[in-house]
Amino acid sequence: MLSVIKAKETITNHDVKAVEYYLKEKLGDYGGGQFEEFIHFGLTSQDINNTAIPLMIKQCIEEVYLPNLSHIINELEDIGNEWIAVPMLARTHGQPASPTTVGKELLVFVVRLKNQLIQLKNIPFSAKFGGATGNMNAHYVTYPDRDWHGFAEQFVTNIGLSRSYPTTQIEHYDNLAALFDACARINNILIDFCRDIWTYISMDYFKQKVVKNEVGSSAMPHKVNPIDFENAEGNLAMANAVFSFLSQKLPISRLQRDLTDSTVLRNVGVPFAHTLIALKSTKTGLKKLQINHKAIQKDLDGNWAIVTEGIQSILRKEGYPQPYEALKKFTRGNQEIDKVLIHQFIDSLSIDENLKLRLKEISPSSYLGKV
Repeated sequence: MLSVIKAKETITNHDVKAVEYYLKEKLGDYGGGQFEEFIHFGLTSQDINNTAIPLMIKQCIEEVYLPNLSHIINELEDIGNEWIAVPMLARTHGQPASPTTVGKELLVFVVRLKNQLIQLKNIPFSAKFGGATGNMNAHYVTYPDRDWHGFAEQFVTNIGLSRSYPTTQIEHYDNLAALFDACARINNILIDFCRDIWTYISMDYFKQKVVKNEVGSSAMPHKVNPIDFENAEGNLAMANAVFSFLSQKLPISRLQRDLTDSTVLRNVGVPFAHTLIALKSTKTGLKKLQINHKAIQKDLDGNWAIVTEGIQSILRKEGYPQPYEALKKFTRGNQEIDKVLIHQFIDSLSIDENLKLRLKEISPSSYLGKV
């Protein structure tokens, strides 16, 4: 079938017209030749393309994209809940900061992704179905007593789409642009996640399960590289480059229509393909992650200065004069702050002994707030 249509397209130089001629011939073969002129009656090519393409994208989103993305969100949520109580040194501006937990940091991405999914699911899949320039001209001049706009509304709704009206010769593409932007935002969150996980692996917070026959480096036998997260990041960035172009270009057309939308619409599958490759890589990478409690605890134990936020906050409450400034003077310098020095500083304060004991209870592993 495809070869026959392509052969006709070499003559017509128009893909939809080639399909029309093919369907007319097939209708004749089945004894319906008297109806062949009602194939493509009153329509323009974009009545076909602007219903077929959003329908294909809708099916891609619902049947392929969402199940794969939801799998990652669920997997990430399970891991986050499993590690919710594991203390971890936080880093802001790359520097040691008030501690957090491994699980909470993963659940941040879960919430971000879920919020974007809500927005994505609220974007309609819009179709244009209205004749040459959107007014059903040929329909009404031929059958003036028919409710053609009602027919178009019913037809588009029945196939699961939302009809755009009024339109020019083409769909506005504003909702399609919104869909692409939503997918790009989700991809940005996943890029952020992949980079964080890559960094945690480089810090030895996570180990990766070794795949027996997998090679990390052609020269260095010891290497176990975070290739799944790197692969995902690259494909997500590639997808976003196309998503961004499509969302900016498609809503713009000269007057009632030019051909620029048609040629770029042929690439709508490209960003989804790269996104799906990235989702697959992310899933693979998640299955390899193993938490390295020893390295995480070592980092916490080596950064006692982070508890000074809590100490100065309690001192503020108790009315101690300029506690922030006192702890700033104590901590900022070349000396390595450890538990012994922290406790010596607390002992030097002119405060109640019970308050000193309370301050000494604060440690990098216990100063976690509530998650």
